[in-house]
Parts: sequence; structure tokens; C-alpha cells
Amino acid sequence: MPDNPQKQPSDEVDVNQIQQSKTEGEAYQTSVSYMANTVANDGATKEEGEYVVGYAQEEAEGMYELVGEGEFEFVEPDEENCHLEVVIADAGDKRFIPYCDVTATLERDSEEYGPFELPFLWHPGVYHYGSNVEVSESGTYDLHVTIGPPEFGRHDEQNGDRYGETVTVTFESIDVETGQD
Repeated sequence: MPDNPQKQPSDEVDVNQIQQSKTEGEAYQTSVSYMANTVANDGATKEEGEYVVGYAQEEAEGMYELVGEGEFEFVEPDEENCHLEVVIADAGDKRFIPYCDVTATLERDSEEYGPFELPFLWHPGVYHYGSNVEVSESGTYDLHVTIGPPEFGRHDEQNGDRYGETVTVTFESIDVETGQD
């Protein structure tokens, strides 16, 4: 499988559908860029094999959790002082990839925080994986993101053999600003 797989017309997808998926991916990446570069304290993206991986770091924040059928509870962070957001997208068309097993570890001065599981989080602006976590203090950290292969089925004999291996991506010297929002 090439490092940056581009979809080719096949019995499952035609040229028009490929262009539609690329247009969708461009729109998603515009939202990712806004989140990482305007809203967050720090953020960036990079391409790694079959993926575009990005992160955004913010102060820990409260979220709604479903506690029963149609019943929600807004849960504030406890001791958590950092909110990590990670996006996983296809390197070819740049669309969000769901159902990935994502963990993150922050490292500073040879001390590791994590690994933290980052479940899927619905957001009104951009789908992502994320969690509130706790680190010792604000400062510069290295962020290691590990993506396990998603277990969903893949259509298309020509284009479907992708996302099959675990990948770890490192973002060096990210600025973490701790606190609670």
C-alpha cells in the first residue's frame, strides 16, 4: 500500500464520487485548521503514511454525558487540567476516519503522562478524538499519538486495503497551557 493512497475509479467508486470525497475532506480540514490554529492554545497537523493526524490543546472543559435514554448530565473536570483533541483523517481525501483506537502520551523532562485513551467526541464544529487529562504544569511537552487500526469493513477490492497497521505520530515541543475552562 502506498504511503499516501489515492482512490482510483473502480467498480465501487467513480470519478465524481472521488471528487466529492475530496471536497468533503477539504471542508473538514478547513475546520481542523481553524480549531488547531485559532481556537486552541496550540495545534498542528502532519501526514504519516495513510493518515493526516492533528492535535489541538486547550484547558480542561466540561462536557455532556448521556446518563439514560434522553437524559444528559453536564460533567465538569475534576483534577484534569488539560484537554487534548486529536483528528485522524485519510491522507488521500482528508476525510475524518471514525472508530479508531486512539491513545496519547505527553512527555516532558523524561517524565511521561499517559497513555490516555482518547474516545470519539462529538463537537459542533469538528469531529475529533479527545479527553481531559492531568499533567504537572504548563510548559513544553512532546505528544505521542498512537492510532490502532479501526475494525470497520472496507468497501472496494481496489481501494479498501487501508488503515491496517498501528501508527504512532510524535509532535515535538508543543505548548501546553493548563487550567480549566
